[in-house]
Amino acid sequence: MDQIKNPFSPGAGSPPPELVGRDNILEQARILLGRVRQRRSEKSLMLVGLRGVGKTVLLGEMERLTQANGYHTITIEAHEDKSLAALLTPHLRRLLFDLDRMANFSEKVRRGLGVLKSFVNGIKVTVSDIEFGLDIEPERGTADSGDLEADLPNLFNAVAEAAQDRGTAIALLIDEIQYLSEKELSALIMAMHKMQQRQLPMVLLGAGLPILMRLAGESKSYAERLFEFPLIGPLSFSDASKALQDPVRREGVEFSDDAIGEIVRLTQGYPYFLQEWGYQSWNHAERSPITLSDVQHATAKVIQRLDANFFRVRFDRLTPREKEYLRAMAQLGPNAHRTGDIAAALGVKVGSLGPMRANLINKGMIYSPAYGDMAFTVPLFDEFMLRAIPDFETKSGE
Repeated sequence: MDQIKNPFSPGAGSPPPELVGRDNILEQARILLGRVRQRRSEKSLMLVGLRGVGKTVLLGEMERLTQANGYHTITIEAHEDKSLAALLTPHLRRLLFDLDRMANFSEKVRRGLGVLKSFVNGIKVTVSDIEFGLDIEPERGTADSGDLEADLPNLFNAVAEAAQDRGTAIALLIDEIQYLSEKELSALIMAMHKMQQRQLPMVLLGAGLPILMRLAGESKSYAERLFEFPLIGPLSFSDASKALQDPVRREGVEFSDDAIGEIVRLTQGYPYFLQEWGYQSWNHAERSPITLSDVQHATAKVIQRLDANFFRVRFDRLTPREKEYLRAMAQLGPNAHRTGDIAAALGVKVGSLGPMRANLINKGMIYSPAYGDMAFTVPLFDEFMLRAIPDFETKSGE
């Protein structure tokens, strides 16, 4: 079949041809945005889920919703090598100058720029190529203490007041939010708390791994009253079938029922993997319908691509001992496992694994779904580990 017309789009954050099974989450976002524009309190959203469930795609859809509702948006991706202040500053500067162009002189906007300049001076953040303008003086005594937890709420307050003065609102979208440091997450929660208390027009739409709920709760006990934490999981069989069948039907093609059943079984309903199997199955098929045989022949290519890209980039960040830990988990099976069972498989005491377990959590490889349990954050990673390290014996003899 014509590969140019292949409707599937495997890729990090690539919008799928058919976004299904997420209507309730998008409706939550629509209500949040509408209420905040009307100065009504509403919880911001923190999407949580494993890799490959489509959190980044959903954030993209929410960004389009914010723009359709007249919001000014700031979209960033947190990572370990750059501070939250350095990520935010260029976007806040751009936003304030955009607000300044909406009408004639605004004292609120000018003050917002002054507070931002004070914030940069106080935090001593290095932001390349930032010029605030010779006539903008820092707002001394505001957001310039150098303490992020004190300064970020004051900065957000000034920026949100400027937006309110212009009759608009701000949406801050942060992906991979679990990579913020403890202090940064605490400051962000405090800043959004201030927004809600003062009913200022700023919302936070975040996304992160399941560990995010625990991190937020440990950072500030009131986080659960400030945010909703919708769990983004795999698609149901009917939604996964729709995600596969509807795009190809628009091109005059069908999947056979057993082909769809096999793809859903292999992917466990995870959207990223549905796109990979759909893409390769289309490319392998010679004609409609795409059959079970087409899917089976395409599977080797899918696994090769996943191993070389999706899985390998994470595997290569691991130390040899961390690889052994994850290989022991994989040996025990795909589900969550007790830390004691993992230690037994490695032939070591549970207490000796604490630092390594913490490193793997910080790297976003595992998380704790319940006290004393560990699970992979990447679906199907257990199968990859069995392929990547085929020769492995657990100390317990399993």
